[in-house]
Amino acid sequence: MPFIPHTADDVRDMLETIGAPDTESLFDEIPAGLRARALEAIPPALSEMEVGRLMSQRAATDGRPLNFIGAGAYEHHVPAAVWSIVTRGEFYSAYTPYQAEASQGTLQLLYEYQSMMASLTGMPASNASLYDGATALAEACLMAVRANRRSKSQRVLLPAALNPVYRDVVQSVAGSQRLALELLPYDPKGGRTTLASLEKYQGEDITALVIQQPNFFGSLEDVDALTDRAHAAGMLVIAVVNPVSLALLKPPGKWGAKGADIVCGDGQPLGVPLSSGGPYFGFMTTRMEHIRQMPGRIVGRTVDLDGKPGFTLTLQAREQHIRRSKATSNICTNQGLLVTAATIYMSLVGPQGLAQVAATSMQRSAELVDALVRVPGVRLAFEGPRFHEAVLLLDRPARGVLEALAARGIIGGCDISAYYPSLGQALLVCATETRTPEDIETYARALAEVMQSAAAA
Repeated sequence: MPFIPHTADDVRDMLETIGAPDTESLFDEIPAGLRARALEAIPPALSEMEVGRLMSQRAATDGRPLNFIGAGAYEHHVPAAVWSIVTRGEFYSAYTPYQAEASQGTLQLLYEYQSMMASLTGMPASNASLYDGATALAEACLMAVRANRRSKSQRVLLPAALNPVYRDVVQSVAGSQRLALELLPYDPKGGRTTLASLEKYQGEDITALVIQQPNFFGSLEDVDALTDRAHAAGMLVIAVVNPVSLALLKPPGKWGAKGADIVCGDGQPLGVPLSSGGPYFGFMTTRMEHIRQMPGRIVGRTVDLDGKPGFTLTLQAREQHIRRSKATSNICTNQGLLVTAATIYMSLVGPQGLAQVAATSMQRSAELVDALVRVPGVRLAFEGPRFHEAVLLLDRPARGVLEALAARGIIGGCDISAYYPSLGQALLVCATETRTPEDIETYARALAEVMQSAAAA
């Protein structure tokens, strides 16, 4: 809990120094009619011990359920050292490094982050982060229109197997800027985007193809074939990736013969805990020829007049720095605090540790699916390779099953029936390295009880 060190004497001395009679006078510019007379919903002041007890009670109401939900928000182990370092004053108080001479620590950390993300995705350049993964994809689509000068159509192909929340955000952000977003169907057997779905666009002017790997269903796409087909047709390729998966899977920079052109995604799996829906941070990397079209900030390493290394904002092509009409984006933002956590997380676990996290997550997911499909009324939706998520089909409404599991202290997954009605009652489940074999056994036993009781009813 933050400690507030100002005593009554401290406050009095500060007011005397600035010539103010009391703290209320500091707000005399606010018209009296606009001031809150009293905060009726706010209880009287509490002591530190009372506040601690109150917060513990509030936190306990959420419980500590077993979590098997993914769908873009993943529960990974975050080493205690990560946020212990992040919340040090050197990092926690620093925000925008406009003054390079006073922000070398922040700038160096962002440079290290960019270097790590470029290495992880197999791309030459990275920005200093964006708001979240969904808006990063929207920015990538807009960037593709600027970068693909041969295309005049502003048409972008989105897979139906793309995270539906991402699709909605892209439509809200990029669709309002006259981008035409067209859906590609997925193979009902494998849950993947097929080459055949691209054939109808042969000979047409398409700006870019989006490929999510792994896709929303957890299935692994044939990224090499899709990338080569898109490039042959004059499209740019936008990769949407889970950064943890890249510890095992081929990086987008090596997809097909030429690699992806723009890579984005959400960095939440890298040291950012789940916290009631956020905050997250988006990442973006690209080829050097497209770097001036990339939104956000880019930190560079240089030397001063004495030859000593230093760091500075190399590119900052957004509306805060240049004319609005010339900006690459008017809405992007840099999530510096979460990027700090991700950088420390990646530094601590290293390449081998990240690969172990990814491999264990895949193993736990396989064990989870094997256990759940043994329950009568549950079957696997798609065949083929996947990462750490899978779609299960139920013989009854998924919503009721999830509610019954929640009553048993289990978050059983994400009901995706509304997003994909053709699947029927579909449940997206996820397991990471935080789930143990005992957790999986507990879930399978509870699901069997729920399915059996529902059948009896």
